[in-house]
Amino acid sequence: MKLALPLFLCLALGLWTFAALSTLPLAGWPAFPWRVDSLSIDQILLAYGVLPRAAVALLAGASLGLAGALMQAVLRNPLADPTTLGTASGAQLALVAATILAPGLLVAGAIPVSLAGAALVTLPVLALGARRGFAPVTVTIAGMLAGMLCSAVATALTLSQGHYLLSLVIWNGGALTQQDWSGAARLALAFAVALGLAVLLARPLVVLSLGTEGARGLGLSLSRLRLGTILIAVTLSALVSAEVGLVGFIGLAAPAIATSLGARTVKTRLLLSPLAGALILSLVDGVLLTIATLGGPTLPAGALTGLIGGPLLLWLLPKMATRIPQPVEDGDRFARRAARPGLILTGLAVAVLVLSGLTLLGGRSGAGWEIIPADLAATFLPLRATAILAALASGALLAGSGAILQRLTANPMAAPEVLGVTGGAALGYAATLFALPAPGPLALALGTSAGAALALAALSAHAARSGLAPARVLLAGLAIGALSSAVLGAIMVSDDRRAWLILGWLAGGTHQVTPVLALALALLAMLLLALMLLSGRWLDILPLGPEVAQALGLPLLRLRIGMILLAGFATGAATMLVGPVSFVGLMAPHLARSLGLARAAPFAAGSWLLGALLMVLAAFGARTVAFPYDLPLGLVASLIGAPWLLLVLLRKTRA
Repeated sequence: MKLALPLFLCLALGLWTFAALSTLPLAGWPAFPWRVDSLSIDQILLAYGVLPRAAVALLAGASLGLAGALMQAVLRNPLADPTTLGTASGAQLALVAATILAPGLLVAGAIPVSLAGAALVTLPVLALGARRGFAPVTVTIAGMLAGMLCSAVATALTLSQGHYLLSLVIWNGGALTQQDWSGAARLALAFAVALGLAVLLARPLVVLSLGTEGARGLGLSLSRLRLGTILIAVTLSALVSAEVGLVGFIGLAAPAIATSLGARTVKTRLLLSPLAGALILSLVDGVLLTIATLGGPTLPAGALTGLIGGPLLLWLLPKMATRIPQPVEDGDRFARRAARPGLILTGLAVAVLVLSGLTLLGGRSGAGWEIIPADLAATFLPLRATAILAALASGALLAGSGAILQRLTANPMAAPEVLGVTGGAALGYAATLFALPAPGPLALALGTSAGAALALAALSAHAARSGLAPARVLLAGLAIGALSSAVLGAIMVSDDRRAWLILGWLAGGTHQVTPVLALALALLAMLLLALMLLSGRWLDILPLGPEVAQALGLPLLRLRIGMILLAGFATGAATMLVGPVSFVGLMAPHLARSLGLARAAPFAAGSWLLGALLMVLAAFGARTVAFPYDLPLGLVASLIGAPWLLLVLLRKTRA
């Protein structure tokens, strides 16, 4: 690695030199200081476009590298960075929302809006971490789920405003294009101040690395240290998002590279991580500039830096503890038990039927709320029935998958989204669109399911190599999802019309589901429920830990593989038809637990019913909230989940 670093540095310099010389030969470079009125067009492009872009790539990469190093040091979490904690996605959502809904907020600049969005997402994630001992797995999953929420809402907002669509998608990809040196100047000032503060914090962070109890014994104020360090990291990340857009995983990669170069102390990592981050982003952007110079497509650098994140997460997993600290999850494991779970399940089933009936027969029209007229029933009822059945079945499948994962891992933050199957399905959908000239619904469904199956196969292969440790399985899924998101991001910023079809599918919906496919999805949901009920004894024992399960004679390896495959196929089937709808698989099991459905069989059945209930509620809202327009199903599901997720993140852990 030490020998490769100079080679990568020379390569980055060579690529940037090639791009600059392609813009203007060396003999034509203007002398400094530059005066715009005396420069040619090519000289202006060089002096105020290519050169400041090179500076911004260095400074943005260095800032993200320092932000990641600070987060990892203060949280003692090798997976912490502005992407995995949701910081970058929070800034992205704030800027997209301000651009579309309140552009006046941007009059004073994008930095305050970006900083507010980053803080509003990061603080709840850290609040959860504080109450759970900053367990790396739980904090990472919470952060990435919060990031998924922000990305889903930002995507839906982008879709709702066609005249902003292209510019917002390109910005979301992390475009480093510059028009002057002002962005570089702001980044340079912020980085210099942050680096100075980081050097001052190096010694307290060394004390913290000895353990929280030892740090308290030495008189260190942990709350102030954590707050100050996180504030620096969040500010750096928000500033980069405001200047260039969303650039992912540099903060994860840079500290890992610094460690591989021999940085063993906190101070050394804080100094080497910015250098590594600057090199990574400069190299990526240099490659993209060279491709564009040679006649290839013009792509923003941030859309491709995520390609680093997935493989890097997989590489880091063996360095983590394989188990979640027991005290962290006890509060969720020993939940209260309802005296009459059968009555609760009956009530949920009735609620599903009643709400489905109201959604089928009622709604809004130009005259207000009404029951569908008899003369229109023959036309609209079959369409509505198909959409409702697909929503019910997909919600039940996602919720059942979430219930299995939470039982398997004893982690209440586990959800179908973290398996990576959703990302694989999205790649399969995109590949089908690009491979076939005019793919129909069946071809798209088959392509989507093939992508989900490949992602599930990759997850299972990694899980088998890592001994099926549940924490590593979840994080491996996150890594696969990150890799898929990076590839989709590169597709989305292209000028191909099929990218907009993918963007619409990512928002979620039931408009393309046929009656046959909806019925097939319902049968799969019933099969999943039957399998969960038959596995009730196993699901009761698994949360007690591998030692107890093995002592009771459970075939732990085969059982874990089977449960992962079952959850993955359920997620893939739901995603295949209605798109990557988030949070239902996380919400429904939590709601079931809060109702006192603690034993495995009632918990599984309650989660299944609640998932169906939540999705039909989302389908009803998508059709009626913005009448006469239909909202994306994923947006409504995310809006239902957002307030609930915030409460989950802030709630106190029971003793």
